[in-house]
Amino acid sequence: MKVKIVNSSGHPLPGYSTTLSAGMDLRAHLEKPVILKPLERKLIPTGLFIELPDGYEAQIRPRSGLALKKGISVLNTPGTIDADYRGEIGIILVNLSGKDFVVNNGERICQMVINKIEVIEWLEVGTLETSERGAGGFGHTGKI
Repeated sequence: MKVKIVNSSGHPLPGYSTTLSAGMDLRAHLEKPVILKPLERKLIPTGLFIELPDGYEAQIRPRSGLALKKGISVLNTPGTIDADYRGEIGIILVNLSGKDFVVNNGERICQMVINKIEVIEWLEVGTLETSERGAGGFGHTGKI
């Protein structure tokens, strides 16, 4: 699938790190470094604008290495970029660690995954078919 992209960042286009990678790394597009204090969140620009085809979305997800090693994550994850959005992709980063974290220009800050979506039509009914699970939720199996 070919997707139109405007890259005003001067950084490489998002790309897959390996042939079987699902996500493409996105980079920060900053004039100067941004400091994220513990429990602070900030919107980080990427300098990227995309035009997805109808029936697709882009999901923004944390990078596992940043999450594990530095405590940096993406809020509202996965974030959704709708096919009709044409603005700059911005990433809401949060620092869940106890130390300041510096985001530098060009740093890989998240992953973007493109997914096909289905548009549904609700069929309103009075009851639902039963299932083995039923209404059990949130730990209903008794297993952790």
